Amino acid sequence: MKAFVVYESMFGNTHEIAEAIAEGLDSLGEVELGSVAHVAPEAVADAELLVIGGPTHMHGMSRPTSRSAAAEAAATDDELEMEPDATGPGLREWFSRMPKTGAGRLAAAFDTRLDKPALLTGSAAKGIAKQLRRHRYEALGEPESFLVEDSNGPLMEGERERARRWGAQLADRCRALDAAE
Repeated sequence: MKAFVVYESMFGNTHEIAEAIAEGLDSLGEVELGSVAHVAPEAVADAELLVIGGPTHMHGMSRPTSRSAAAEAAATDDELEMEPDATGPGLREWFSRMPKTGAGRLAAAFDTRLDKPALLTGSAAKGIAKQLRRHRYEALGEPESFLVEDSNGPLMEGERERARRWGAQLADRCRALDAAE
């Protein structure tokens, strides 16, 4: 089974979670990992499982204005380092170019967000899941959030390992569905 993990990341937190999820999916066989800046939406069309995630900005998926604000924050903080392609197009723009080819394929959504109730922080994963449904993908489970200590990170202790376990759980669900067919 081919799986693809696609992510958007500002300060490396979502990138790190995406890597851990890909590690958890490894038992499926072929697993590819890439950022929205380097993965064309058409490139995921043959994946039987598509896992997509991004940071939560202003209660949802990032926008050009929220990415600019993140860049401004990094410019004033010597300890803060942005991902190389963080200010380019994000998941919203990526989905707008994605063909509706997901029929019969599985997907899962994740995000990174502050360690506060989702009612206060919002969740990019919910918007990602909605976009996946619009593109005809079938949800493999509920959207998942991974937590950061501060808006710029770092990840809360144990979140990388939790992401790896979540990836392994997704792999187990895929195999169970495949065996049931």
